[in-house]
Amino acid sequence: MLLLNGDEVRKALPVREAYRVVAEVMRRYSAGDVVLPVRTVLAAGDGSLFGAMPCHVTGESDSGYGLKAVLHAPGNTARGLPTHVGVVVVFDPDTAQPLAMMEAGAVTALRTAAASAVATDALALPDAGDLALIGAGTQARSHLLALSEIRRLRRVRFWNRGSARAEEFLTWARAQLDVDITLMNTPAEALRGADLVCTTVNTTDPVVCADDLAEGVHLNAVGSSVPGKRELSSDAVASCSVFVDTREGAQQESSELAAPVEEGLTPADRRLTEIGEVLLGNHPGRSGPAERTLYKSLGMAAQDVASGFAIVRAARRLGLGITTDFTC
Repeated sequence: MLLLNGDEVRKALPVREAYRVVAEVMRRYSAGDVVLPVRTVLAAGDGSLFGAMPCHVTGESDSGYGLKAVLHAPGNTARGLPTHVGVVVVFDPDTAQPLAMMEAGAVTALRTAAASAVATDALALPDAGDLALIGAGTQARSHLLALSEIRRLRRVRFWNRGSARAEEFLTWARAQLDVDITLMNTPAEALRGADLVCTTVNTTDPVVCADDLAEGVHLNAVGSSVPGKRELSSDAVASCSVFVDTREGAQQESSELAAPVEEGLTPADRRLTEIGEVLLGNHPGRSGPAERTLYKSLGMAAQDVASGFAIVRAARRLGLGITTDFTC
């Protein structure tokens, strides 16, 4: 079995390859070629959450079983450690032996940003390039890099609650891209006039309202990935055409999509379109230049597992990781 840490995962899965892998698995999921139950989440009452996400994927290069297991430990913030800790495991499709185990945080950041890039490519206006980022953590960094691969960014404005992390992000971002990058005082200032938006904050209190959004904007909402979390207000969601990674997961797990229904702003039978359906040509996607589109990302284990197989192939080619004998 191959063991891979976060740095090795990032070396093995560059942004463009992550985009290709994620787009392919989203197409295959919507075509019915992926077995993916809704994730199981356990709560112990201390604020921690444990999520287990098995699936079976098929792809151009790999088919097989895999599992993502993640523990959310809020107390890690005070320890200076990541709050989300976990592993992605993939199994050999022939022998069923564990093929590899890798650090889940790096896989999650890469595949989440790749999925947003796929959604942006499919739904955003062709000349969109004025990006607003809400948040300045790992997902904000991965999204900035991913979107810069599929759109020519003219300007980037961002907002974050904490000033220290915001300054760190600003220094990092300016070293990565030759584009105007500015820290704003409020979310509304960052959002004003933006035609691309990525929200990456873990919050229960929405920070994006409908009045903040420009006509024709495309949003990727990724920070509120569990029930109870919301980055967008109900009127912001109601003002958008909504697209998701999996319809079943979104209907069961997204408070962001449930709240507008409960408040009577959107009908209960509003159809949620999967990005894979757009990629397959089964849905036209954006219908006009003034339409606001929202990709509500909850994540899907199929993205992690498909990425896991791609990471294993690349890691072997590059000589990355540690191999251990897992047989009896």
